[in-house]
Amino acid sequence: MRFRDLNQIYDETSEVELVESEEEALVEALLAETEEPTNYKEAAVHQDWIDAMDKEMQSILKNETWELVKLSTGKKPIGLKWVYKLKRNSDGEVVKHKARLVGKGYVQKQDIDFEEVFAPVARLDTVRLLMAYAANNGWKIHRLDVKSAFLHGDFEEEVYVSQPEGYAVKGKEQHVLKLSKALYGLRQAPRAWNVKLDKSLKKLNFRRCLSEQAVYTRGTRSNTVILGVYVDDLIVTGGNADQISLFKRQMMIEFEMTDLGLLSYYLGIEVEQKEDHITMKQSGYAKKVLMQFGMS
Repeated sequence: MRFRDLNQIYDETSEVELVESEEEALVEALLAETEEPTNYKEAAVHQDWIDAMDKEMQSILKNETWELVKLSTGKKPIGLKWVYKLKRNSDGEVVKHKARLVGKGYVQKQDIDFEEVFAPVARLDTVRLLMAYAANNGWKIHRLDVKSAFLHGDFEEEVYVSQPEGYAVKGKEQHVLKLSKALYGLRQAPRAWNVKLDKSLKKLNFRRCLSEQAVYTRGTRSNTVILGVYVDDLIVTGGNADQISLFKRQMMIEFEMTDLGLLSYYLGIEVEQKEDHITMKQSGYAKKVLMQFGMS
């Protein structure tokens, strides 16, 4: 809906002033609703965002993602930026402040900075199919989240990035960071993470579905475990609770994971699991859209 559509119900002498005031009100309302900084300077004055950035840097350093070096001759570093996101539950309540260090991958050149970039994710049709299959068999669906998933992907190319704003090493501000692992935003990061995850799952005796590259299975009949992958979000189901618990423990050894328990919210879809059925809906998303456009 565009505000100039309101012109039909106001006379021409007042319509311009009305449209401008309505647009300004909407912009202010959206800013108040999001409360997400657009840059480091805005974020650095709020403790919640500072804590989120510190946590992101701790994950990166723990994973040995880069090495501080002098820039090689003929090389150009890729810039980094901070991206901020409020994580909300199905009711729209803020549950987490998330700060992500992102590479400016749009400056990368193919065959110089990267080669393969493709990485499969589960289609929504596949997600619905998995839920229907689980409901039909009376299985519960669980959700796992990989912390800083892209940081686990190994790099084959020689890639340099600038030091992140607010976290440059004192006395070595002119140095750059040579990557050994992937960062969000870089063109090959999704591919590198998917290759790493695929190898780990196959090591745990999972088989990749031939017709849906983001679905894996392990075991047979009563011991079957089915896994759906959407980047760093994993949904898992099966008829044997012990096998699902075993899978969770195995994955937590491989990666730093968060066990989110029974699936209740996924890709904007609210999921309610009952004893004899599973309900999927998007009422929270619909209400958010209606509120955004003043139609609630």
